[in-house]
Amino acid sequence: MRVWSWVETLLEVVVVLFLVSMVVGQLLGQPVLLGYVTTGSMQPTLDPGDGFVAIPAALAGPVDEGDVVTFRAEEIQGGGLTTHRVVDRTDRGYVTRGDNNPFTDQDGGEPPVTDAQIVAVVWQPGGTVVSVPGVGVLVTGTQETLGAVQQRLAQLAGTRSLLGTQGVAYLLVALSVAAYVVDLLVGGDRNREGRDTSRQTGVSARLILLVLAGAVVLSATAAMVGPAGPQEFGVISSESDSPGLRVIEQGTTESTRYVLGNGGFVPMVTYVEPVTEGVTFEPRETVVPARSTVNATLSITAPEDTGYYRYFVVEHRYLHLLPQSTIRSLYRIHPWAPIVTIDALLAGSFYVLGAALVDTGRVRSRSRDAPSSLDRLRSRFR
Repeated sequence: MRVWSWVETLLEVVVVLFLVSMVVGQLLGQPVLLGYVTTGSMQPTLDPGDGFVAIPAALAGPVDEGDVVTFRAEEIQGGGLTTHRVVDRTDRGYVTRGDNNPFTDQDGGEPPVTDAQIVAVVWQPGGTVVSVPGVGVLVTGTQETLGAVQQRLAQLAGTRSLLGTQGVAYLLVALSVAAYVVDLLVGGDRNREGRDTSRQTGVSARLILLVLAGAVVLSATAAMVGPAGPQEFGVISSESDSPGLRVIEQGTTESTRYVLGNGGFVPMVTYVEPVTEGVTFEPRETVVPARSTVNATLSITAPEDTGYYRYFVVEHRYLHLLPQSTIRSLYRIHPWAPIVTIDALLAGSFYVLGAALVDTGRVRSRSRDAPSSLDRLRSRFR
C-alpha cells in the first residue's frame, strides 16, 4: 500500500505541475513545458486544442527551415503568440506559414519573424511534431476558472495584487496554508477520538512545504521573466531627420533615453542586449533599486537605404539575491542560469526553514505513541 500511496502522490504532483505550468505559461507569454494551438491553421499536424512540447528558444539553438516555432506575432489575429512553421529565411527574418494555410503569414501583412520574437521551438523528434490531444480545452477551462476566482478575490480584497501571475502564486500559497491548517485541526480531533492506532494517513508536511516553495519560486520567476523579454523599435530610414526616434536620416545615428523600471521591493540586476545590427545600448548591466527607475541610453543607426526597419533589444532581469559578480558569471554561461540558481536558492531556503519550524512527518497522525510537538502545541492553544 505504501508504494501505491507514493504513486498516487506522484501523479497528483505531476497533474498540478502540468496545469500550473500551462496556465502560468499563458500568463507569462512564454510556453512552459507545453503549449497548445487554438485554431486549425496547423492541421493536420496539430488540431485545434492539441498540445505540443515547447522548448524555450534560448535552449533550442538556431532555427532552421522546417522548424515549427511559437512567436510573438504583430498582425496575425491582432497579435499574440502564434505557432507556425518556418518555410524560408530572408535577410530581415523568417517566413512562416501554418501547414493548413495557402499563403505565408508575410503575404498577409505579418513582418518577417525575427529571432527576438521566437519564444519556443516545438519538439520534433525525427522531424515529426509530438501532439498531445485535448490539452487546450483543459488548460483554457482551468485558466478561465482561475481567472474568475482571481477577479472575485481581487474585488473582495480591493487590490489588484491578486491578479496575474503574482496572484496565482498568492492563491497557491493561500490554498496550501489553508489545507495545512484544516488538516492539522481535523487530525487533532480524530486523534482525541482514538481511532485506528496504526495507520499513517493524511497530507505529508514535506509535500505541503514543496507546494509552498513552488509558489514562492513561481512568484520570483514571474517577477524576473514577466517584465523582461524583447523590446521592438520601428524606425524609418529617411532622406531627412525629424524629431524623435521614429524617423532617422539615412546613415546617421540617433540616441534616446531608455528607462529601466523596477516596481518591486527587491533590487533587480538588469541586462539589455541588442539582437539586431545597428543598435547599441549603454550601460548593458544595471542595478535598478527597489521601487525606482534608472536611465540608460539607446542608440540606433539608420541604414543607408531608405525604408522601414525593425530593431530589437532583449531585457534580462534577475532578483538581486546573489552578489552581482555571481549573477554576471552565471549570465555569461546562459541567460537562464541566474534564474535557475535564484529559484533553487529560494526554494531550498524556504523548504529548509519550513522543515525546521514544523514536524515534517504526516500532518495527520493516528498513532497512540507519545504526542508529537505539533500535538503539544495544539493542546497549549486549546
